[in-house]
Amino acid sequence: MPYVNVKVAGPLTKEQRSAIAEKITEVLHEVAGKKPNTTYVVFEEIERDHWAAGGKLLSDM
Repeated sequence: MPYVNVKVAGPLTKEQRSAIAEKITEVLHEVAGKKPNTTYVVFEEIERDHWAAGGKLLSDM
């Protein structure tokens, strides 16, 4: 049972989440032979001012 946690800065639309989940599930099935109905994808949409890279908040970039 694959469990994939996708963390992104900022919000995604429902359509984007759906497309990403479909592609991740497809790759796990094709490459690793995992059953699509047992693949779980969880999205964490993190506010840009709660995430930093290179010592700077993403909201300041």
